[in-house]
Amino acid sequence: MRRKLLIALVLLITLSSFGAAAAMAADPIPDIGIQIGGSGTGTGEPGGSTTLSILLLITILSVAPAILILMTSFTRIVIVLGFVRTSLATNQMPPNQVLVGLALFMTLFVMSPTLSELNTVALQPYLKGEMTQTAALQKAAEPMKKFMAKQTREKDLLLFLKYSKSPKPATYKDIPIHVLVPAYAISELKTAFQMGFMIFIPFLVIDMVVSSTLMAMGMMMLPPVMISLPFKILLFILVDGWYLVVKSLLLSFNT
Repeated sequence: MRRKLLIALVLLITLSSFGAAAAMAADPIPDIGIQIGGSGTGTGEPGGSTTLSILLLITILSVAPAILILMTSFTRIVIVLGFVRTSLATNQMPPNQVLVGLALFMTLFVMSPTLSELNTVALQPYLKGEMTQTAALQKAAEPMKKFMAKQTREKDLLLFLKYSKSPKPATYKDIPIHVLVPAYAISELKTAFQMGFMIFIPFLVIDMVVSSTLMAMGMMMLPPVMISLPFKILLFILVDGWYLVVKSLLLSFNT
């Protein structure tokens, strides 16, 4: 009985396959062609302009992380938050996703005046067709230059100006963008490490006190980190550490 059922099932599957093949032969799949560019008939634009715009957009999206990291406040914020976690010695607490997410939202908060100005002077006129793409990019660079020049040390800026043999600019608008971005990046790194050093000091004191106490008690086999970690977390909570760190970061961009 089972053999008969198996034979009937095989015959049913074979007939279904032949039926599907016959249906595909009767109604073949239409050919699909993809064309990049074109004549642009009815659009009022050359065929290649749309393609170039798409390629330019893809290029911008590919370098967007570098733009976010090196031309905004993200670098300083994420490094300082990383120093906080390292000084607490809590391993992966808070997780990387939390720190990066907090850094992103703080970056949007700090950069909101600059982004608002960029939207007013460059993006909206370009979308309305009041200026060309080149003019819009030049206008968009001015608010970013203003923000970066305010946070860049003169020593760092002169280093890249001298190396590129560029003339000394009269205002921030005259600074070449390829000079300002690396100068701003190393200035942000120095500021972030200075803030990280100040964060490390109180926790280092706790580690030294705990280590000295354990050695005096003869408990050399007990790792000092296990004893100091609760005290560091307690100190961080009592002084409202996250509030102080975020406040210090926000104030550092207003100077």
